Amino acid sequence: MPRPESKLWQDVKKNIKDISFTRLENTAALGTPDVLCYNKNHKFFTLELKVSNGNLVRFSPHQVSFHIRHPHNSFILIFHIKDSKPKLYPGSLIHELFTNGHNKIIPIADSWSMIQETFTNIK
Repeated sequence: MPRPESKLWQDVKKNIKDISFTRLENTAALGTPDVLCYNKNHKFFTLELKVSNGNLVRFSPHQVSFHIRHPHNSFILIFHIKDSKPKLYPGSLIHELFTNGHNKIIPIADSWSMIQETFTNIK
């Protein structure tokens, strides 16, 4: 059975079109997001993938640090298993997500089509 994050990665590739994705398996620069992305507007952005069973999401201190240092054009995609839907947050909200979880924080997109639109419109 695939790991939940691997399944989420497959869902991203299946549901988000017209974005160039490069999966990063990085052990040298701890905290680097999972995916480097590039859209048709010639803009790079990063995507951290997380799967959650409950409200709290596990982030390493390195991941928190990365998003605090790079608050623009960085995103966190959380797939909540019980809700069965993706939720996209800007990386600038990592401290709130780490501290409070995702239930009380409004995502900037909560469907694959909304995520597609968000990524396509990054300028």
